[in-house]
Amino acid sequence: MFAAERRQLILEMVRANGAVSLRELARVVQTSEVTVRRDVRALEAEGLLDRRHGGAVLPGGFTRESGFPQKSHLATAEKTAIADLAASFVEEGEAIVVGAGTTTQELARRLARVPGLTVVTNSLLVAQALAHANRVEVVMTGGTLRGSNYALVGSGAEQSLQGLRVSRAFLSGSGLTAERGLSTSNMLSASVDRALVQAASEVVVLADHTKLGTDTMFQTVPTDVITRLVTDEPPGHDDRAATELQALADQGVQIAVAGSSSNGSSSGSGGDSVPAGRQPRRDVPLPGPRRGQVPGAGPGLRSATVLGGDQPPSERARVADMRRR
Repeated sequence: MFAAERRQLILEMVRANGAVSLRELARVVQTSEVTVRRDVRALEAEGLLDRRHGGAVLPGGFTRESGFPQKSHLATAEKTAIADLAASFVEEGEAIVVGAGTTTQELARRLARVPGLTVVTNSLLVAQALAHANRVEVVMTGGTLRGSNYALVGSGAEQSLQGLRVSRAFLSGSGLTAERGLSTSNMLSASVDRALVQAASEVVVLADHTKLGTDTMFQTVPTDVITRLVTDEPPGHDDRAATELQALADQGVQIAVAGSSSNGSSSGSGGDSVPAGRQPRRDVPLPGPRRGQVPGAGPGLRSATVLGGDQPPSERARVADMRRR
């Protein structure tokens, strides 16, 4: 494929999806990420798109919302790893709320194995994933169906959440920054997500690295309300995503990083100290192969590093070097 053809296809993908990762662009145009990054840089110089950490978005700083068919094919490996790790936070007999999205749909598929669980959701996809789970009770909100993401929105959905109290809310969105927190491109979806947050004692955000540093129109969860972020490890060249993770950790957000490297290991990046007045972070179990199992962990568990915990000297040196850059 000639450079002009590649760049036209890249531009069409960004216009169709709003935001696309370099990894996905390289897969579609069948070339390396290095070549795609060069193409994206050239298209940005022409004002046709904006570069973001690990990807490209529509020009103007705010991405528009993609439809479900487009979202379901983006960052699939990362979403799977994030869902695996997020499911490890859910305990038997809990009552939780799960918002709409492709990442939360992946989470719901794993929650089907948690006995005694009660899940409140406005997502038809989440409800469908749990429909045949014998020991999970599913409670759906009311509202008007929004076909682009198969979610119930509007005053009916918000009113049905009044008076509800659960332990945790699991939400995803279109973008996440340390400055504004989680955001989305649709006003109705944002309103329902805020109502879901009001019902929960803790808020867990599920966002892959392509959403870090991306800002969209409607804020759903301010940074100081987010208890924990579950994400994947940014590529080594993605300094912007690593910087955004550090900024979120500095504001007290617990960062759980699901490993998605080719050797199956998991790792974290970020701060070497706990922000003042915040509880220390801890290591959390991540389902995975027995290879590299942590002593004392359950069968088939390996560790996922959480930002802000004790880091080895080599990791602290890497973080210090990142901050200097």
